[in-house]
Amino acid sequence: MLPMTTSQMAAAVGGTLYGDGALTIDALSTDSRTITPSVENEAAATLAAVGEDGAVLGYAGIQVVLDEGYVNNVAVRPEYRRQGVASQLLEVFRRFGEGQGLAFLTLEVRDSNQAARALYARHGFVEAGRRKNYYQHPKEDAIIMTLEFQR
Repeated sequence: MLPMTTSQMAAAVGGTLYGDGALTIDALSTDSRTITPSVENEAAATLAAVGEDGAVLGYAGIQVVLDEGYVNNVAVRPEYRRQGVASQLLEVFRRFGEGQGLAFLTLEVRDSNQAARALYARHGFVEAGRRKNYYQHPKEDAIIMTLEFQR
Protein backbone atom coordinates (compact mmCIF):
# COMPACT_ATOMS: atom_id res chain seq x y z
CA MET A 1 0.00 0.00 0.00
CA LEU A 2 1.33 3.38 -1.01
CA PRO A 3 -0.15 6.77 -0.24
CA MET A 4 -1.62 8.26 -3.40
CA THR A 5 -2.75 11.75 -4.26
CA THR A 6 -6.04 12.25 -6.10
CA SER A 7 -4.08 12.92 -9.30
CA GLN A 8 -2.14 9.67 -8.90
CA MET A 9 -5.40 7.81 -8.31
CA ALA A 10 -6.90 9.33 -11.45
CA ALA A 11 -3.87 8.19 -13.43
CA ALA A 12 -4.12 4.68 -11.92
CA VAL A 13 -7.71 4.28 -13.08
CA GLY A 14 -7.23 5.90 -16.46
CA GLY A 15 -9.52 8.78 -15.61
CA THR A 16 -9.57 12.50 -16.19
CA LEU A 17 -9.89 15.16 -13.50
CA TYR A 18 -12.00 18.19 -14.31
CA GLY A 19 -11.91 21.59 -12.65
CA ASP A 20 -14.76 20.72 -10.27
CA GLY A 21 -12.93 17.64 -8.98
CA ALA A 22 -15.24 15.21 -10.77
CA LEU A 23 -13.50 12.13 -12.11
CA THR A 24 -14.68 10.21 -15.11
CA ILE A 25 -13.32 6.77 -15.78
CA ASP A 26 -12.62 6.03 -19.40
CA ALA A 27 -11.20 2.65 -18.81
CA LEU A 28 -10.46 1.06 -15.12
CA SER A 29 -9.12 -4.53 -14.44
CA THR A 30 -9.98 -7.89 -12.70
CA ASP A 31 -12.19 -9.62 -10.22
CA SER A 32 -10.62 -9.71 -6.75
CA ARG A 33 -12.50 -7.33 -4.51
CA THR A 34 -9.57 -6.33 -2.30
CA ILE A 35 -10.06 -2.89 -0.79
CA THR A 36 -6.79 -1.02 -0.35
CA PRO A 37 -6.65 2.13 1.79
CA SER A 38 -4.50 5.05 0.73
CA VAL A 39 -4.20 8.00 3.10
CA GLU A 40 -3.34 11.55 1.96
CA ASN A 41 -3.66 13.03 5.46
CA GLU A 42 -5.02 12.05 8.83
CA ALA A 43 -8.51 13.40 8.13
CA ALA A 44 -8.91 11.98 4.61
CA ALA A 45 -8.45 8.65 2.87
CA THR A 46 -8.86 7.14 -0.56
CA LEU A 47 -9.76 3.46 -0.88
CA ALA A 48 -8.94 1.54 -4.03
CA ALA A 49 -10.59 -1.73 -5.02
CA VAL A 50 -7.91 -3.71 -6.84
CA GLY A 51 -8.13 -6.89 -8.88
CA GLU A 52 -6.00 -9.98 -8.48
CA ASP A 53 -3.61 -8.60 -11.11
CA GLY A 54 -3.20 -5.36 -9.13
CA ALA A 55 -5.25 -3.21 -11.50
CA VAL A 56 -7.50 -0.60 -9.91
CA LEU A 57 -11.18 -1.46 -10.42
CA GLY A 58 -12.51 1.61 -8.66
CA TYR A 59 -11.96 3.94 -5.76
CA ALA A 60 -13.70 6.25 -3.31
CA GLY A 61 -12.53 9.01 -1.01
CA ILE A 62 -13.66 10.18 2.39
CA GLN A 63 -12.86 13.18 4.55
CA VAL A 64 -13.76 13.39 8.23
CA VAL A 65 -14.48 16.71 9.93
CA LEU A 66 -15.27 16.37 13.63
CA ASP A 67 -18.09 13.78 13.66
CA GLU A 68 -19.06 14.17 9.99
CA GLY A 69 -17.98 12.02 7.03
CA TYR A 70 -17.86 13.45 3.51
CA VAL A 71 -17.71 10.87 0.71
CA ASN A 72 -16.24 12.03 -2.60
CA ASN A 73 -15.15 10.71 -5.97
CA VAL A 74 -16.75 7.28 -5.97
CA ALA A 75 -15.63 5.90 -9.34
CA VAL A 76 -15.60 2.44 -10.92
CA ARG A 77 -14.28 1.44 -14.33
CA PRO A 78 -17.19 0.98 -16.74
CA GLU A 79 -16.48 -2.71 -17.32
CA TYR A 80 -16.71 -3.40 -13.55
CA ARG A 81 -19.86 -1.44 -12.80
CA ARG A 82 -22.88 -3.31 -11.42
CA GLN A 83 -20.55 -5.99 -10.01
CA GLY A 84 -20.48 -4.78 -6.39
CA VAL A 85 -17.25 -2.74 -6.45
CA ALA A 86 -18.86 0.57 -5.40
CA SER A 87 -21.03 -1.26 -2.87
CA GLN A 88 -17.98 -2.72 -1.17
CA LEU A 89 -16.27 0.67 -1.04
CA LEU A 90 -19.41 2.25 0.46
CA GLU A 91 -19.71 -0.60 2.97
CA VAL A 92 -16.16 0.07 4.21
CA PHE A 93 -17.08 3.72 4.74
CA ARG A 94 -20.34 2.76 6.50
CA ARG A 95 -18.54 0.42 8.91
CA PHE A 96 -15.86 3.06 9.50
CA GLY A 97 -18.48 5.75 10.20
CA GLU A 98 -20.36 3.58 12.67
CA GLY A 99 -17.17 2.41 14.35
CA GLN A 100 -15.83 5.94 14.74
CA GLY A 101 -19.11 7.29 16.09
CA LEU A 102 -19.75 9.64 13.16
CA ALA A 103 -23.13 11.37 13.07
CA PHE A 104 -23.49 10.82 9.32
CA LEU A 105 -21.90 10.25 5.93
CA THR A 106 -22.88 12.63 3.16
CA LEU A 107 -22.11 13.07 -0.53
CA GLU A 108 -23.13 14.97 -3.64
CA VAL A 109 -24.25 13.26 -6.83
CA ARG A 110 -25.25 14.68 -10.20
CA ASP A 111 -29.01 15.08 -10.48
CA SER A 112 -28.94 13.11 -13.76
CA ASN A 113 -26.90 10.19 -12.38
CA GLN A 114 -29.83 7.90 -11.63
CA ALA A 115 -27.66 4.76 -11.33
CA ALA A 116 -25.50 6.32 -8.61
CA ARG A 117 -28.51 7.78 -6.81
CA ALA A 118 -30.13 4.33 -6.75
CA LEU A 119 -26.89 2.76 -5.48
CA TYR A 120 -26.63 5.27 -2.63
CA ALA A 121 -30.31 4.79 -1.77
CA ARG A 122 -29.76 1.00 -1.54
CA HIS A 123 -27.05 1.77 1.02
CA GLY A 124 -29.38 3.86 3.15
CA PHE A 125 -28.54 7.35 1.86
CA VAL A 126 -31.54 9.68 1.54
CA GLU A 127 -31.95 12.96 -0.30
CA ALA A 128 -31.17 15.83 2.05
CA GLY A 129 -30.92 18.80 -0.28
CA ARG A 130 -29.78 20.26 -3.57
CA ARG A 131 -26.83 22.44 -4.60
CA LYS A 132 -27.79 24.57 -7.60
CA ASN A 133 -25.27 24.50 -10.48
CA TYR A 134 -22.74 22.61 -8.33
CA TYR A 135 -21.18 20.74 -11.24
CA GLN A 136 -19.56 22.22 -14.33
CA HIS A 137 -18.96 20.57 -17.75
CA PRO A 138 -21.94 20.32 -18.05
CA LYS A 139 -23.47 22.65 -15.49
CA GLU A 140 -25.83 20.66 -13.30
CA ASP A 141 -27.33 20.57 -9.82
CA ALA A 142 -26.00 18.20 -7.17
CA ILE A 143 -28.31 16.14 -5.01
CA ILE A 144 -27.04 15.92 -1.43
CA MET A 145 -27.55 12.43 -0.02
CA THR A 146 -26.93 11.56 3.63
CA LEU A 147 -26.72 8.40 5.71
CA GLU A 148 -27.35 9.14 9.40
CA PHE A 149 -26.05 6.85 12.14
CA GLN A 150 -27.77 6.00 15.43
CA ARG A 151 -25.73 7.01 18.44
